[in-house]
Amino acid sequence: MRKYPKVTVTEKGAAFLRGGHVWVYADEITQSDEGIPDGTLIDVYSPKNRYLGTGFFNSHSKIRVRIVSKNANDQFDETFWLRKLRWAIDYRRRVMGADFSCCRLIFGEADAFPGLTVDRFGDVLVTEVLSLGTERIKDLIYRLLLQVLREECGVAISVLYERNDSPLRAREGMDPFCGFYAADGLLTSTDGIARITENGIHYEVDYINGQKTGFFLDQKYNRAAIRKIAADARVLDCFTHTGSFALNAAQAGAAHVTAVDISADALAVARRNAERNGLSDRMDFVCADVFDYLTAAANASSFDYDLVILDPPAFTKSRDTLHNAIKGYREINRRAMQLLRRGSYLATCSCSHFMTETYFKQMIHNAAQDAGVGLRQIEARQQSPDHPILWNVPETDYLKFFIFQIV
Repeated sequence: MRKYPKVTVTEKGAAFLRGGHVWVYADEITQSDEGIPDGTLIDVYSPKNRYLGTGFFNSHSKIRVRIVSKNANDQFDETFWLRKLRWAIDYRRRVMGADFSCCRLIFGEADAFPGLTVDRFGDVLVTEVLSLGTERIKDLIYRLLLQVLREECGVAISVLYERNDSPLRAREGMDPFCGFYAADGLLTSTDGIARITENGIHYEVDYINGQKTGFFLDQKYNRAAIRKIAADARVLDCFTHTGSFALNAAQAGAAHVTAVDISADALAVARRNAERNGLSDRMDFVCADVFDYLTAAANASSFDYDLVILDPPAFTKSRDTLHNAIKGYREINRRAMQLLRRGSYLATCSCSHFMTETYFKQMIHNAAQDAGVGLRQIEARQQSPDHPILWNVPETDYLKFFIFQIV
């Protein structure tokens, strides 16, 4: 006899779970026990009363159940969560190697920790919780995570900072907040700056005021990929944020790098990063709207660049705005292509999972036609392996990154 409340889903919902997905949407539930508390574990059954999995229930969310296990024998006690954390950490140690010191330790559903993000910057952890069920057990998760890192990895964490300021929390019935997490051995007052090294470049990460958790770890190896074509090149890095692509290009021997972003605060950090790495003499930083900057350069028939890098924020976070997002991506790619002579290079990406690879490749094809150029593909890449892709959960497959030569 199972001890958890029960919901029954449609055959479509059952097929969705059997196919590998881990969410149950509200409109797929046909029957439900009465009075299920939000944030608690429940069992999900098919129309034929077959067990499909156990997950966190939330009546506030369109994602009514987030599955944490499809094994009917699992007991959701401390041992269960400890085992899952060990799997996640052991995976990062193996696939990231020396980069384990600066990587994503937990990637939500891809690690079967619904709505949980944990990024590591040396001895600092930055977390985000977007699931009510995870929020209810986070004290246990954090305690066990710190234990695994300390006892099994020899890593002493000094700060755990919660970046729970996403509006997505409201969809789960949770209030936004940010702050230092208090526990034995953890600091609860710092300058909010972590200092890391990635690809041999030293960065200042503002985990309190920076975007997301303070640094975009998913582009780690894509940043390294542009280095081999950046030597002696004149480079334009668009949407530079704190300068990570620009710095990789400069350190790889670029003749000059222009880094453009609309945020003056982000550019101030980028300048400090350039100074920290002794690269200021070959870089300049422009505070401008990238669309306007590219338009002005294209209208001036400027061919000042050998490599243009486009790393925009997600132009869409829902299917409803996908059409307009495709237009935006197409426009910036067209303008960038118009700045490049034959033989020059373009690196372009999208970080929205709604902008699928199929959509993105078609957009690039259309942009090239608009610009009257040909493209020779050099590389097609995705997010770094500390952001693993769970097949049949398309939400985990979000980053598309291409490098082309203009022909």
